[in-house]
Amino acid sequence: MVHLPNQTESKEMDTIEQWIRNSEMPRVSMSHQIMNKIGDQTMSKTKSNFVRKTLVTVSAAAVLGVGVIGTGFVSPAMADTLKQIPVIGSVFSGISDERLQTAIDQGIATSPNLSVTHDGVTLKVTDLLYDGTVLKFEVEREGVELPSTFGSHQDRDKGEVKGYIQTPTLLVNGKEIKYTSGGFGDIPYKENTIKAEIRDGMSLPDQFELTIQAKVTQIEEPFEFKIPVKIENNMLVLKPNATETDGKFSYTVKQLEITPASTRLILDSTGDVPKTPEQTGDYSATMVYYDIVDDQGNEINQDRVGFFNSKPETEYHVNELYQAFAATPKSITIKPYTFTVNTSDWKIVGASNGIAGDKTYLDDLELTIPVQP
Repeated sequence: MVHLPNQTESKEMDTIEQWIRNSEMPRVSMSHQIMNKIGDQTMSKTKSNFVRKTLVTVSAAAVLGVGVIGTGFVSPAMADTLKQIPVIGSVFSGISDERLQTAIDQGIATSPNLSVTHDGVTLKVTDLLYDGTVLKFEVEREGVELPSTFGSHQDRDKGEVKGYIQTPTLLVNGKEIKYTSGGFGDIPYKENTIKAEIRDGMSLPDQFELTIQAKVTQIEEPFEFKIPVKIENNMLVLKPNATETDGKFSYTVKQLEITPASTRLILDSTGDVPKTPEQTGDYSATMVYYDIVDDQGNEINQDRVGFFNSKPETEYHVNELYQAFAATPKSITIKPYTFTVNTSDWKIVGASNGIAGDKTYLDDLELTIPVQP
């Protein structure tokens, strides 16, 4: 956890920016947008009518598994600023008002507002999202004052302090969910709230009973929530099996999944990563990453981008989540790119001022895929 002591807002911004840059799995380009949003003096303080009507709170959220900033260490003025940043919101972040309304109509986005109280501590499941490919929810805590809701592994394992939420157990129709990628953690701006996200490897029906079982340190009785989930699964699944090649490197787009709440890209790549003259000697290209843009040139942000302190391998299976499109596009263009790293310390060239690094686009590997709903 990053603790922010009493300091000026300018100093706080330096600390937050440093946290964004130093995250193990930063969001490429998102960090730059975050800093621009924070610095925007004309930022509107008024939420949309739609948000007010649907009880949806769109505000800043943690990148799970990367790091956490607790609002207990951010000034009230700075916390208010962070709450206005739409690009790093709650479980509904990155979804346009129109798409969010569709998600609500289809049962994908809900606000259960279920609460359970034991020994003076209340947990409440506020917002939940399931679109057939990703499951997210938020849990609020009341009745205890701690700088963190989830706490460190040591705090939770020792159980010497009352009030830390331990890793929840999730069941579907009474059976524990199997998944390969997910996380739980505090939301940085939002005191006493954790976010859970299951991203990959689960296979769930369109209708089920979700059970959330959470233990809280120093409280014997577990907190249990049973939430009915029923969605109209109108996921658009494209299986283009389209390949693009440049030299020894090629990749094949196996599948694209488009929902009102998320976009998933699945592809396989093989071969040596293309290099520019600047990516030789003491410098190396990273593995290939993939931006996605619609037919209007609008880019959707990737949820997370992982960096590895080594030269790229020759084979990758990519299964990545991106934000939702504002509307279903007529076509999708895949734009492969690499970063340049200094092999002496594996720092990314151009990583400064909240920017993850300079992208080198591989124009000869661009691939456009028509969308046929």
